[in-house]
Amino acid sequence: MRSSRPHIAILVANLPAERDRRVIRESLALEANGYDVTIIAPRGDRNLKILPGSRGARLRPYPVFVYGSGVLSFAVEFAWSFLCIAVRLIGEILRGRAHAVQVCNPPDVYWPLALLVRALGRPWVFDHHDLCPEIYATRSGGSPNRLVFRLLTMMEWLTLRSASAVFATNESFREIAVRRGVPPEKVTVVRNGPAAGEIRPSDPTPTSGEHRIVYLGVLGPQDNVEGAVLAADELTRRRSRRDWRLLIAGDGESMPVLRKLVADLGLGDVVEFTGWLESRAVDELLRTATVAIQPDEPTRMNELSTMAKTVEYLARGVPVVAVDLIETRRSAGDAAVYVSHGTPEEFADAIGDLLDDAPRRARMAEIGRSRFADQLAWEHQTVAYIDVWHRLLAGHPRPTTDESRIGQPPAVTGGSPSRVAPGTSVPEPRR
Repeated sequence: MRSSRPHIAILVANLPAERDRRVIRESLALEANGYDVTIIAPRGDRNLKILPGSRGARLRPYPVFVYGSGVLSFAVEFAWSFLCIAVRLIGEILRGRAHAVQVCNPPDVYWPLALLVRALGRPWVFDHHDLCPEIYATRSGGSPNRLVFRLLTMMEWLTLRSASAVFATNESFREIAVRRGVPPEKVTVVRNGPAAGEIRPSDPTPTSGEHRIVYLGVLGPQDNVEGAVLAADELTRRRSRRDWRLLIAGDGESMPVLRKLVADLGLGDVVEFTGWLESRAVDELLRTATVAIQPDEPTRMNELSTMAKTVEYLARGVPVVAVDLIETRRSAGDAAVYVSHGTPEEFADAIGDLLDDAPRRARMAEIGRSRFADQLAWEHQTVAYIDVWHRLLAGHPRPTTDESRIGQPPAVTGGSPSRVAPGTSVPEPRR
């Protein structure tokens, strides 16, 4: 029997739905507010038909056979994804579903589908996860091919301009959308971050006298996790190896390089790779962390991006050491210590000072938890997110709100991590 509830199709190209925690939270928020959801995304767990933790969010996965690592292979991968998503989306429309569509980038290639959906009189919403031109420039070592960069910028412009509404993950993304010609009233900031119900406060007391320095996130070339390892190497020359440990939680294409760097520097006794962690394990790790590190370099992409890992740190009251970036400072405020360039020496100085100053760490922890509770928690983002959908689908029967599910934490399934495209974080979407 066909549901009379408004139905929203969510399109994801670079990550299985059960691994994209932003999409999980969005889907649960939609369900809690009376919408039906179908997610079209790359295939992850073959046994999943319904999004874990949801009431009935349907998964319509598609297989991926080519994984991009260069311009040509990415083009092939995204062309295949476009075809698979288009076929499944048209199927949803023909079955009387997909009253509205949300597309998540990267890539920015789905604007032709936007034109089709909007021609049918249905809303098309762009959820702006990543700055694709800036990602390409960063991964190109700051010397991108001009033609490719201009093409990516044009695709971003078309994607933004063809949308009925845009969700921006921070104020910088919102400013970019407005500069691209999107009316300000069509752009809504919906930040990344966990729900308050997912969080337990951190324990600032070192376990067995050992401080835990933590990096959480993707291990890709643009994330500069090598900087964290080099900071650990510098720290070994400044203090005893027995009172601290660097834990690197996550996975990605830089893992082999990082393991070799640790071995070459002889840091195996102080640097530990935890691999992929599920939601509960992430919470357990951060609850016992003394300091967290955000080694992202001061590139244009990083200046304008909100690192999901930083919000995870703040939520647990973990003091952060980070390069001084525009959106990092907007998120963390005085809950972070900022360094100018992100050199190993700068990081070692800042981390060492915090390890020796428990009262300062306690003050920063309180500031971080307050910023999370008052501004950054997913519960705050849900209000703006759902308001947009109520406005866009005002012509449909008003959905019934299920108050019991609003803000509930997303379930994260087990298994090995899926491959992650550039600009996407593990275990949380990067931005």
